Amino acid sequence: MNTAIYPGSFDPITYGHLDIIERSARFFDRLIVAVLSNPQKQPLFTAEERVDMIRDSVKHIPNIEVESFQGLLVDFARIKKARIIIKGLRAVSDFEYELQMALMNKKLDNDIETFFMMTSAKYSYLSSSVVKEVASFGGCIRDLVPSAVENRLRKKFLAKKINNGGF
Repeated sequence: MNTAIYPGSFDPITYGHLDIIERSARFFDRLIVAVLSNPQKQPLFTAEERVDMIRDSVKHIPNIEVESFQGLLVDFARIKKARIIIKGLRAVSDFEYELQMALMNKKLDNDIETFFMMTSAKYSYLSSSVVKEVASFGGCIRDLVPSAVENRLRKKFLAKKINNGGF
């Protein structure tokens, strides 16, 4: 069984991420979407919320598993018996960072390979950060994220406004 891992923070998952997931799933028996839980960062959504949103978004794809992890990606890959890491690229600037990470992962475990996949052109501008910024100001994100993710973003920002005395 060939297993690949598609890691990321997915805060939140976007159609750009889903594009990479759906296309990657065609080439592997098992694709693990690995949600990074980094205690040093302050994501908008908890790791559990992100896992739930991704599971809901990929339930139509039978060979997908979604899990959160902490620590080194290569350690997680070893535990899951995965030798391939999938990294989505939007632009050359993504490649510079991802190449650095791929080379470090290769140094840490020579048996692990990184496959780079370009996102579809229609998602080349899309990032979780952009989605959160637009949503925070009440902008339309309907074509950027699945409807369940859009609803969670709206609720999250509404709760923040209420908690900050915005209403």
